[in-house]
Amino acid sequence: MRTPLIAGNWKMHGSRAGIGRLLTDIRAQIDPNGRAELLVVPPFPYLDLVASQLDGVPVAFGAQDVSAHAEGAYTGEVSAAMLADCGCTHVLVGHSERRTLHGESDESVAAKFMAAQAAGLCPVLCVGETLAERDQDRTEEVVQRQVGRVLKEAGIAAFSRAVVAYEPVWAIGTGRTASPVQAQAVHAVIRAQLQAEDATIGGQVRILYGGSVKPDNAAEILAREDIDGGLIGGASLQADSFMAIYRAANQVC
Repeated sequence: MRTPLIAGNWKMHGSRAGIGRLLTDIRAQIDPNGRAELLVVPPFPYLDLVASQLDGVPVAFGAQDVSAHAEGAYTGEVSAAMLADCGCTHVLVGHSERRTLHGESDESVAAKFMAAQAAGLCPVLCVGETLAERDQDRTEEVVQRQVGRVLKEAGIAAFSRAVVAYEPVWAIGTGRTASPVQAQAVHAVIRAQLQAEDATIGGQVRILYGGSVKPDNAAEILAREDIDGGLIGGASLQADSFMAIYRAANQVC
């Protein structure tokens, strides 16, 4: 059975004081016997704070974005090696907000995915459709295209060191959530696409669901066969709600 991963994406929220309190509260609620893993993804300026607060604590941390370039004259960019040097183990690539607000293409996402792995980071590849694409019955086409570009550039072996997160764009921060049946259906499509390339790797890769996961719907979502955890947005900004989702993951695994 795949180990569940509960990841908190804090987006552009927080302050040093607020994040310090949040981490203190998260540490206090960790189950030493729990099977689920925790990952937090703060804004860049707070990576050093998170690193110090989580030293010796079984919670991984990562970054929200990474440059496709290893180094050079790219003002404002942050390389994968720099993130690894800060203690990051993971990095989000292709988050829907990067695709929609910053125009990231499937090709640029694949380049970031490979740059992350080259520096020893585990990329969390985010894929998902817009409301218009869902209404046009293009969900499978969209997510298979997004996953497929990374498969083409990086190969299936790369997914043995990666996580995939399905995040329907229409369900992020809107309060709308794909039903457990809808979410499972898309997760199954992604897994089948990966298993068609390599049955073992495709069966082992963790596929997270992201899209308004909350304590009151987490258990039902996380109990689905191909849903291996959650990429949590708003609910991760409050320790009680984030850790309630973590406890739900422990109960269903």
